[in-house]
Amino acid sequence: MFDRVQVIGNGRAGQAIAGRLRERGLTVDNHDPALVILCVPDTAIGTVAGDVPVGPWVAHVSGATPLSALSPHVNRFSVHPLQSLVLSRGPEQLDGAFSAVTAESADGWSRARWLATTLGLTSFDLSDENRALYHAGAAVASNYLVTLYRTASALVAEAGAPPEALLPLMRRTMENGFELTGPIARGDWGTVAAHIDAVHARRPDVEPLYRALVEATRT
Repeated sequence: MFDRVQVIGNGRAGQAIAGRLRERGLTVDNHDPALVILCVPDTAIGTVAGDVPVGPWVAHVSGATPLSALSPHVNRFSVHPLQSLVLSRGPEQLDGAFSAVTAESADGWSRARWLATTLGLTSFDLSDENRALYHAGAAVASNYLVTLYRTASALVAEAGAPPEALLPLMRRTMENGFELTGPIARGDWGTVAAHIDAVHARRPDVEPLYRALVEATRT
């Protein structure tokens, strides 16, 4: 559908996407592209889009930014890889991930799905008005998982246990389909109270988060 693509942005997403497109045999350069993909920070999308000459299709890879940020372009869509990307890895990071696609016309939807498939992503449709809610869920699943690991690591380290011992536990929880185990699943509120007392005594800064997680988990 596209054979010549320009990727603007050389960060985590830009490097992975450009690398995957090259693997698929597409020409990735700035000369007469049929598609321009903006892999820039959300706050820069509108400015960068305004600098792109009108003509080719233009897409962004943001999860939260509406398509209106791509004005003045009318041939536009978005493909958001639902994956955590790092600079130390390559295009293989995209393998097996899902992707939210958004467009405003039948042609746009078709092109967005084509790009997702070309990148090795399994696409699902997302309406523009639901982007912020969707991205909030993605942030909880990825960004706040980092927060939870850091918090849990701090607690077990305070107790004299190795934080790396948590990793097999976290992996098995995912492998088990996130089935809840532990004191809340058993209704063992005495143990939960003991947790809160210990956290209050040793890491009071963590207590509000721990209490909030207890309430969120018990509902």
